Amino acid sequence: MPTPKKTTATDALVGIWTVALASFVIALLYFARDLLIPLSLAALLTFLLAPIVSRIERWLGRICAVLIVVLMIFAGLGGAGWVLTRQLVDLATKLPDYKENIQTKLRTFKTPTGGTFSRFSATVEELKKDLPGAESAVPTVAQTPGQPDTIRMVAQDAPAAVPVQQVATGKANPIELVQLLVAPLLGPLGTAALVLLLVIFMLLQREDLRGRIIRLIGQGRISATTRAMDDAGARVSRYLLMQLIVNVTYGIPVAAGLYFLDVPNAVLWGAFAVVLRFIPYIGPWIAAAFPIALSLAVSPGWTTPLLTIGLFVVLELLSNNVMEPWLYGSSTGVSSIALIIAAVFWTFMWGPVGLVLATPLTVVLVVMGRYVPRLSFLSVVLSDEEALTPAEDCYHRLLTVGENDELEFVESYLKANSLVALYDSVFIPVIATAETDHRLEVLDADQRMLVEQSLRDIIGDLGTRPVVERKPEKKGPPDEVVITRPAPATCRVYCLPARADRDELAGQMLAQLLQQQGFTVDNASGKLTAGELMTLVEKAQVDVVVVSVVAPSTVIHARYLCMKLRNAFPTLKIAIGLWGVTEGLEDATKRLRDSGADEVVTTLPDAITLMGKLAPPVLDEMQVAPVPHDEEDRLAALAGLNLLEPGREKGFDRITGKLARIFEVPVALISFIDRDRHVFKSQIGLPAELAEAAGTPREISVCAHVVASDEFLVIEDLARDPRFASNPLLKEQGWRFYAGTPLRAPDGQPVGTLCIYDTKPRQFGDRDKRLLQEFADEVMEALRERAEARRAEAAVP
Repeated sequence: MPTPKKTTATDALVGIWTVALASFVIALLYFARDLLIPLSLAALLTFLLAPIVSRIERWLGRICAVLIVVLMIFAGLGGAGWVLTRQLVDLATKLPDYKENIQTKLRTFKTPTGGTFSRFSATVEELKKDLPGAESAVPTVAQTPGQPDTIRMVAQDAPAAVPVQQVATGKANPIELVQLLVAPLLGPLGTAALVLLLVIFMLLQREDLRGRIIRLIGQGRISATTRAMDDAGARVSRYLLMQLIVNVTYGIPVAAGLYFLDVPNAVLWGAFAVVLRFIPYIGPWIAAAFPIALSLAVSPGWTTPLLTIGLFVVLELLSNNVMEPWLYGSSTGVSSIALIIAAVFWTFMWGPVGLVLATPLTVVLVVMGRYVPRLSFLSVVLSDEEALTPAEDCYHRLLTVGENDELEFVESYLKANSLVALYDSVFIPVIATAETDHRLEVLDADQRMLVEQSLRDIIGDLGTRPVVERKPEKKGPPDEVVITRPAPATCRVYCLPARADRDELAGQMLAQLLQQQGFTVDNASGKLTAGELMTLVEKAQVDVVVVSVVAPSTVIHARYLCMKLRNAFPTLKIAIGLWGVTEGLEDATKRLRDSGADEVVTTLPDAITLMGKLAPPVLDEMQVAPVPHDEEDRLAALAGLNLLEPGREKGFDRITGKLARIFEVPVALISFIDRDRHVFKSQIGLPAELAEAAGTPREISVCAHVVASDEFLVIEDLARDPRFASNPLLKEQGWRFYAGTPLRAPDGQPVGTLCIYDTKPRQFGDRDKRLLQEFADEVMEALRERAEARRAEAAVP
């Protein structure tokens, strides 16, 4: 097991300091709420009004713009206050008319005599009599001459009457009346006036305040602080605007619905709904309580109250599930649970005003956490972003022994992402993290092996699944590439690990992805030495080698292997996969190219794209050689040589034998192209069935192309040539290289070829071409002598 990390004195002091600072901040928020609440409300209104002021400021100047906006606020509040006052007065005058309906509703809820609840109530009353002191005092009404009636508690030991607080008198002190009615309004009115004054000055001096805040909290990080303030302002303004739209679209249907249900003062309750919905969670229910209660009072039956309740329920469902998700979107960036916790916290700290300010304040905290490194924990705790990246989540699940959560993660991830994204953005970072943790001694060897083996099993299982071709709905980032199957590419690739098992795992992923694209791919074990890897590459006769490097494997390991490969195979294409590397890439690429690498890639999608460039897709059907325009003359010249009769000729066999030895190829041919067949006159190295057949159909013959063009033809890799990659004969025999030169009759007509085949791609230089042409000249000399001999025989009577 890894050695647990010891807690140092510095760590302890940091923890104590963090707790003390958090306690101080919370205490400051609570005890300074009388100052902070107006400031917060003013800042909130400034965010909301700043865009309007900025638009008006373009034409009238800042001072006029602020004054106009303030006057608009006063006019709006005054108009709304007048309408609401009229509605309240109208409601107060109508309430006495509903007395009979209210009494009818109350009688409906009267408990039946003799019922369960009546017996329960009687039992409670009897028990109350047994309580200590229950019978010692009985309230009576006593008369005192010259004084108003008072309530006297007549008790066994207290014969004198005890006067209680006088409830109502005919006289009232004016000062006390003013205190009773006006004093409760002074606090809110004073706060409102202070907020309005702060809003005016904040709007007038918003650039100056912005600069001071940047200097105060930026500490030289002007760019990050500016982005944070812009982000916070945009999010809060967008949230407030969207909330206003949502509330208005909620209040208008409320007023209209209540009007058609004949609930009095529908406009009043619609306005209440708009205002009270700014209070999260409880505001809508408070707004609904008044009209529902009024509908109970004004309606003699139960239809109107039930319809009123249904109206609010339907509107709440539409607002919460349609309007808010559509309009809010990602305007806040705060998780749902964080909003609930924030509402509880700010309500505890600042009361109802805190509940209103909870969401904007939490948005500001989330933005600060994103841009201020020391406050990054706020973004982790409060934002709606995933707590763990996909790679971190997968790594966590792999370390949870016995749960098999990683399989659930893979299935869920693949529903929204491609297989290449899973490998490139999740599995490779997991491999690198596991190795890094192992080196830091926070992950033991068994745990690391468990992670690697689990990934190996998952990759193997994914490789057995059928390939699902998906078309991306929209263009995504590079790690979200969705690979569709192209035409088969006949490029042979070998994935080699730079050093360790982690490199082998990355190679296994790349090999699986390339195989799904039609490539022929092998992946070498991470336990092999460099010499053993060289032997594998030589035997496989591959076109491209991809060396996988996963941190903490370094460029040094890749350079060593790359130099050995380049020295052993000068013409081999070598690509280096520095999977996940982002830092120092330019320098690493230069050093690898100096060591012999042809290309350097950092992601699996880039590697697959590179392989596609190295092995272009082939045609769906092979290309048949065209028929020469003078085909009849050519066939006549061939017939005059009498070469199509069966049987081998020793002179031709001697030449093909020399070709095979000199060029070190398995197959050498002297052949001729008839009307429908490719006839083998002499051959070395052909399989028994081909040698016995002594030919093939003309349409699959490579030599037919030589005859058609009457030119020397060299194809260094038949599998990558679009004309021949799908040729069934070449694929069956495994031939990869072809070099052929035309054989001409004495009259100059191309009648056949002298050619060689190899089972691996190779280069064919000018010296090789001259040598092959010399052998072809020797064959054509034999053909000329053969033609002269036939003419001489024909001339003898």
